[in-house]
Amino acid sequence: MKKIILTALMLAATVGADAQWIRVWSGGESTRYSISDAATLPYTAAGSTLTIGSDTYATAAIDSITVVNPVTVTWNGTTASVDIPATAEGVTATVSGADVVINNTSTTIEHEFILRGSSSAGSLTYNGDYKTKFHLDGLSLISATGGAIDIQCGKRIDLILVDGTTNSLADAATGTQKAAFNCQGHLEVSGSGSLTVVGNARHAIRSNEYLFLKKNTGTITVTKAASDGIHVGEYLQMNGGTITISGTAADGLQVETDATSTEELNGQFIMNGGTINVTLAAEDSKAIRLDADATDASIVPQMQLLDGTVSVSLTATANGSKGIASDGNMIIGSATTAPTVGITVAAGTYTDPTTAEENRATGIKADLTLTIAGGTTTVKATGTKSRGVRATTLTATGGSLTVTNTGSKSQGIKLDNTFVSGQGGTVSGSFKY
Repeated sequence: MKKIILTALMLAATVGADAQWIRVWSGGESTRYSISDAATLPYTAAGSTLTIGSDTYATAAIDSITVVNPVTVTWNGTTASVDIPATAEGVTATVSGADVVINNTSTTIEHEFILRGSSSAGSLTYNGDYKTKFHLDGLSLISATGGAIDIQCGKRIDLILVDGTTNSLADAATGTQKAAFNCQGHLEVSGSGSLTVVGNARHAIRSNEYLFLKKNTGTITVTKAASDGIHVGEYLQMNGGTITISGTAADGLQVETDATSTEELNGQFIMNGGTINVTLAAEDSKAIRLDADATDASIVPQMQLLDGTVSVSLTATANGSKGIASDGNMIIGSATTAPTVGITVAAGTYTDPTTAEENRATGIKADLTLTIAGGTTTVKATGTKSRGVRATTLTATGGSLTVTNTGSKSQGIKLDNTFVSGQGGTVSGSFKY
């Protein structure tokens, strides 16, 4: 292993200024260091440990050290430039004005791309068949013809919001794009920077497969979407970061299930930390939604709000909409975690134009079982005929659920099965069966 490490560092020295970083891989994960940080790499304990900056590794646990020569795309008004290092095998680019198309034929090298600069008439389309990393480093991109960023790659895509940077994306109001930021693969987000997205044609952000927000994720804000704010095809796992959504014409945050997916977590919504804020004004929509695939009854969606903070507001115009909705089960908190969930329902009823059915605006809706296992959940139904909670079954094993209904002809908690107290936890509100 020591010989491999020395060879990698000698390679970094030979590529000189073209090499921006090295990555130390261990256990399938990597940590990035600048070449200057790795200028001095002392071995200790007879070569069994290696120190880079403030980090010390057991050399036996290091899988590899790779030299990273990123491709840099810079937008400047109506033009764009692409810097492709000689070591970026398989990468080519075509630039037309400020519209950039990158093709990557490599299936063995995890290339990295730095995206920076500003354009009010620019875009990026990426085509590739191997996992890739994109660093948003102070990027402001508005497309005049379609999506702002369209990643046509079905593999894992790392989206890194560079620390300390502010980034923004918006698509054209016309076009066939699925989102202002579209990813055909698995989207994993990290980095403490911020990203603001406007979806003028359809969704603001779309991940065709799963969406994973890591603990160090910064802020993702959707201020407008002609359809969903964030649309996810398989499952969502959120370990950190802040998602804020408003101005959507349909759902705020929608997670679907995929009948053809082999992903273990398909049909899951898992929140282990972070913050979600959604303000919904659209009728007959959901602020936060976990959607079943009706073609495969074997997939039972499950929403787990295990930790963090969730704040939802259904404004007076969101008639018939739902605050947090799961087509399967919903679990809030656990024996060891205490999320804070707050929902306000100021909307009223919506009459379906096809069936003439009247639907109530509702704070929490679980098609199967709602379990309160920890934390504090508060629902306020203030709209006319609004409802606090709707579920088949309610179970409380810990934490608290407080539902108040002050709107005219409003309801507190509507269940198909009788709630049985004494299981732990506290439930407060008026019941209707």
